[in-house]
Amino acid sequence: MLKTRFAPSPTGQMHLGNARTALFSALLARHAGGHFVLRVEDTDAARSEVVHAQALLEDLAWLGLHWDEGPFYQSRRQDIYAIHFGHLQRAGQLYPCFCTPEALTQSRQQQVAAGQPPRYDGRCARLSPQEASRRLEQGEPAALRFRVPTAATVAFEDLIRGPQRFETASIGDFVIRRTDGTPAFFFSNAVDDAEMGITHVLRGEDHLSNTPRQILLLEALQLAIPRYGHLPLITGADGAPLSKRNGSQSLAQLRAAGYLPLALVNYLARLGHHLDTPGLLSLEALAAGFDLAAIGRAPARFDPVQLGYYQKLAVAALDGEAFVAFVGEGAKRIPEHLKVDFARAVAPNVAFPAEGQRWVDCLFTDRPPDDLPPDALQAAGADFFHLAAELFEAHEGDATAWTRAIRERSGRSGKALFIPLRLALTGREHGPELRDLLALMSPERVRCRLQAAEAICRAPAVQQ
Repeated sequence: MLKTRFAPSPTGQMHLGNARTALFSALLARHAGGHFVLRVEDTDAARSEVVHAQALLEDLAWLGLHWDEGPFYQSRRQDIYAIHFGHLQRAGQLYPCFCTPEALTQSRQQQVAAGQPPRYDGRCARLSPQEASRRLEQGEPAALRFRVPTAATVAFEDLIRGPQRFETASIGDFVIRRTDGTPAFFFSNAVDDAEMGITHVLRGEDHLSNTPRQILLLEALQLAIPRYGHLPLITGADGAPLSKRNGSQSLAQLRAAGYLPLALVNYLARLGHHLDTPGLLSLEALAAGFDLAAIGRAPARFDPVQLGYYQKLAVAALDGEAFVAFVGEGAKRIPEHLKVDFARAVAPNVAFPAEGQRWVDCLFTDRPPDDLPPDALQAAGADFFHLAAELFEAHEGDATAWTRAIRERSGRSGKALFIPLRLALTGREHGPELRDLLALMSPERVRCRLQAAEAICRAPAVQQ
């Protein structure tokens, strides 16, 4: 059975790159009828926080990415890692490393200055067993390093990038257990993939250099090696990796701004991945169309305009009750019998809750709209609004008959007729159909606003 996983570290909020990796992993599993596993990689006690772990679970649930197995927490799997550490130690593939962070930094700086790739220089690998034992017995802090085979090649077929080859001479021995006894990422990540039966690993291309290390570990432990696929990074409009500086937002921020999960998954499913089917799709339909071969190798550029497009589609797809809930607390001011009509009229013109709230304020408060544009109203003239108010008395409840009567009496038609009416009633030139707005507004409110527009037109011009 095909099995994928999402394995975040709870060190901060989930961002778009993490969300896309989780989505692609879930879609791949769903497409193949497999399982999607959630694993929380929280072995770095200094940086991992419970609040972040809980937020990750909430973000995934909000997106609709429900896992089939998990969540598993690495901090609770120390006994499993100890068994595998023992296997490697007995095979002579580990050694204690007493190098301090300062010594390692100095070594890397010297290598870079000499034009060499930074890698561990192997100084502790050359210690005699007696010297290493003596220092351990004295209580000197030590990490455990894995002995990388010399003069070997690690080759694998990347699910996205194709054939990959790495020479072990450029890798260097790496830490698999920290000085505090906790497993390092390379080790726990690889062991858990094998222990959990993960068959396909999708992750960012920044992990590409980790893969040969993990393959070497799994080979040494005689464990199954998953197939790896490394996703191109997401960039901002400036071509740089997406970050706070160039517009990145966390899922928590996007959620607070009013983005809908279906909008986000529809956009992310197409970010660096080609889908033949346009429009707003369910997660099931996105999974049916998901194809590893359709993932590009070039960086995927984040486009907030495209995300906004799917947001509008998602809002328009809400039913009346869901749309009213989307608008939020302010929607309580809408009379119960008008909520469905409000949603039907306003939803196509709304992308975020704040916009829906502005229509609630516009349609269900007695005061005229704020900032009515006097110049635009005066272009129509006081007589126009006086006539509109007069004819409204005769045609109340029939918007079509009312606007027809205004057109016949005033000689205005098209934009010259409807824009002044819209401005007077809503303060905006565009929006829902005028007949739908009139059906939501009380007759008293319509009269009041037409009279207010007439008063603005009759007011003396302000001297500059």
